[in-house]
Amino acid sequence: MQRSNTYIILFSIGLTIVLGGALSLTSVSLKPLQDIQVELDTKKKILGAVMDISNIEDPAEILKVYSERVKSVVVDYEGNELTADLKGNPYVAEKVNIQKNSKLDPKERVYPVFMFIEDGEVDAYIFPTFGAGLWDWISSYVAFGKDLNTIKGIAFDHKAETPGLGARITEPGVQGRFAGKKVFDENNNLVSVKMVKGEGKTGLSDYEVDGLSGATMTTKGVNVMLMKYLECYSAYIEKVKSQNS
Repeated sequence: MQRSNTYIILFSIGLTIVLGGALSLTSVSLKPLQDIQVELDTKKKILGAVMDISNIEDPAEILKVYSERVKSVVVDYEGNELTADLKGNPYVAEKVNIQKNSKLDPKERVYPVFMFIEDGEVDAYIFPTFGAGLWDWISSYVAFGKDLNTIKGIAFDHKAETPGLGARITEPGVQGRFAGKKVFDENNNLVSVKMVKGEGKTGLSDYEVDGLSGATMTTKGVNVMLMKYLECYSAYIEKVKSQNS
């Protein structure tokens, strides 16, 4: 049976409304689950920068360890601790969107700081960083010891680095190269830590990390990202150092 153009148009509009409503309802119903997954993923990365969690498979156990071992604050570019935004909403470090925040001027951003607790004292400070790799974004959680200079560990992530090349920054063996490296020199000047060009180098300094073969642009992205974000955290670092001295 041949249908009029009006019927076809009205049918298409009705179908679009029904399908759109169904998709919207599905999205709303799934959001709580998505939020929980994002929270879990964030907390796994933070813990992964300072401890081995590869044997913890139960998400509830991850969240339990996090709640017992991690404290967090939010600071500004000057290193001042922030409690609430201009609307009076309390800051929650775990909910700061690092990617969205990175688009702001460094002096206008807020900066989460995570503290790993051991025997009732801060054993490590963990700072999130965000930057650009070869194809898309890269990020990390870099953990420092009590001296706020020596790296205890780092957990990288990326969106689209090349498998077998730049994507190797997420491998435990590559991340382990950063442990024990330093970011401030003998005169307390920030020099950061740099992945060198190529791989298999020996005789590296306290501020150099073996690089990745065939991933020059990714390693450059890592170096720029770490330097830029450590500069943003430097005021806070100096304040904590002076308080602990």
